Amino acid sequence: MSNLRRAVFLDYSTLDLGDLDFAPLHAAFDDLQLHASTLPEQTIAHLQGASVAITNKAVIDATVLQACPDLKLILIAATGTNNVDLAAARAQGVSVSNCQGYGTPSVAQHTLMLLLALATRVSDYQQAIAAGAWQRSRQFCLLDFPIVELEGKTLGLLGQGELGSAVARLAEAFGMRVLPGQIPGRPARPDRMPLDELLGQVDALTLHCPLNEHTRHMIGARELNLMKPGAFIVNTARGGIIDEQALADALRRGQLGGAATDVLSVEPPVNGNPLLADDIPRLIVTPHSAWGSREARQRIVGQLADNAAGFFAGTPLRQVN
Repeated sequence: MSNLRRAVFLDYSTLDLGDLDFAPLHAAFDDLQLHASTLPEQTIAHLQGASVAITNKAVIDATVLQACPDLKLILIAATGTNNVDLAAARAQGVSVSNCQGYGTPSVAQHTLMLLLALATRVSDYQQAIAAGAWQRSRQFCLLDFPIVELEGKTLGLLGQGELGSAVARLAEAFGMRVLPGQIPGRPARPDRMPLDELLGQVDALTLHCPLNEHTRHMIGARELNLMKPGAFIVNTARGGIIDEQALADALRRGQLGGAATDVLSVEPPVNGNPLLADDIPRLIVTPHSAWGSREARQRIVGQLADNAAGFFAGTPLRQVN
């Protein structure tokens, strides 16, 4: 039996580490069923009789939609919509809303953390201490790895939406000069520097743009060769924007000052990845964790509740189809 306000969250454990308050979400529905995870073969059974499906990564395709005629709304607990067949949802009259901007402070600080870690060689110093190098030092400090100050350096930004703008503000607080770059596939703007021109001028480059046919391998061997020797590159956007093999090769040659990425082209990297080799110097990899502060994840819960309330009131929020 269907209920207009009966909802099923298919994979809440992708969001909750046991530290979130789901009260706003419970309040948005008459009945909310929470599944820690849902296997593909379980999706249809879990959604039977529900009018609202909530998913982070669980796939809702045309087959699922056809088998669940009571569905009226799909709430995506993320920004990306690739796990939902939007065309099939539209054809079936199912509204779809996502979450937006929830991770800006978390990702922005993670981006600066990675840039600072590269500039201060924190990983190298930690490894040196673990190996006893400081303990054997003949003086009070260990300065085996050159440290770079961000003040006075130039940061190139590829993507200056909400997230890129937040990174720009933090970089400027460290005394950096910020240059926005032109992203391939977008109309040229006088306040965006052409990519080839930008790459030769920056001391560090950070990426904040989506992955699409224009940005896939946007930074490849040719582009890396255009960067200054000693420059840093940080990717907290999407894996695949950088040619991973080209980046690994450039770091091995000492062509860059260092690189850091929070994303890989395939996640999780169950079949390996060129950037996970153990012989790549000056590389930091974090496991797509930049977005995951408790505050950011709680914002998702709030946005899911707001999206549901807007739908029931006839004023949909963050609608994507």
